[in-house]
Amino acid sequence: MPVLPPLAAPLLRPHPRLPRPPPTAFPSWNCQTKSRLLQPGLFATGADVPGRGGPLPEPEQRAPLLLAALRATRLRDEESRRPDPLFIDPYAAVLLSLDVAHQASESLVSHLMPSAEHYRLTTKYLDDKLQHLISRSDNFRQIVLLTDGMDTRPYRLSWPRMSIVYDVSPGRIFSTAAQQLRGAGAKTPRSCVLFHTPLESPDLQEGLCKNGFNGNRPSLWVLQGLPLPSSSTFKSLLLVISNLAMKGGIFIGEVPHFPDWTAAADMVSEQDRLENLFFTQGFRVSFVLYENVAKDFGLDLAPQREQCGRVLFVAEQLRFSDAQMESFWTHFERTEEDADEEGFEEL
Repeated sequence: MPVLPPLAAPLLRPHPRLPRPPPTAFPSWNCQTKSRLLQPGLFATGADVPGRGGPLPEPEQRAPLLLAALRATRLRDEESRRPDPLFIDPYAAVLLSLDVAHQASESLVSHLMPSAEHYRLTTKYLDDKLQHLISRSDNFRQIVLLTDGMDTRPYRLSWPRMSIVYDVSPGRIFSTAAQQLRGAGAKTPRSCVLFHTPLESPDLQEGLCKNGFNGNRPSLWVLQGLPLPSSSTFKSLLLVISNLAMKGGIFIGEVPHFPDWTAAADMVSEQDRLENLFFTQGFRVSFVLYENVAKDFGLDLAPQREQCGRVLFVAEQLRFSDAQMESFWTHFERTEEDADEEGFEEL
């Protein structure tokens, strides 16, 4: 795979009289105006606040997103019970109590989910990668988990002191799952704070900012399970992350197959399209083969046709975040004002 050329950093020597650029405005999932007054509780909530999800609907009324989340939870529970598990999720069984006990796993099959083999490999790979990154550097204390609403990483992984974990996922699924987990005694470490931002928020970027996300601090983003029905949805997500993530931020995860790319007339591969999407938003990306992940764990992975299009990736943000640019403009204006005052005193 060709190596992406380095992206040029934003120009840090603007003309001294250039006006401040207007706030960037995108149609969805972004912070349109950071300076306006935010009403408490409008978008995001602390994960320790009692959930409002209520009971889950009956099996025949359940939406595909909930079915996919339940199937992923079932796969984590089954893996945890194996004699030689790749990982252990002690809370998966708690969440499965939300499901009907006699419901067959086949009824939870969804096109939103990978195969069982690929799911367990992806989960293990992302767990290890996440733990390696936060243990290797003291910088990553802002972690954003882009999930299906039933991700138990905030409770089952080891987090450094002063970590802030943000979960972005479907609101009703998360609130119901969080209520169930709290009832079972699941807690994050005392020095770790967990916040939830509903995927349905009218402005996802603003919701994260409201809960204290700081674009002047490094961040680590993890994608697994977040519903991404089309490539345009993924592009919107990349815009949000590009706006929020400080230069040097890391984005890891799994991108699902996008049906709208299958019908494309040109011969550009799906991986090439993904590479271009990352590149245009300021990310240098590398892709990871599932077969190589399996070999690292001493496993054989049988090729499966339905996995075509799913991609594991590791990306680094090479641009400055909105907050970094805001800080630059503030510093530049102060420097300009000081220079004007010094010139006036000389006269």
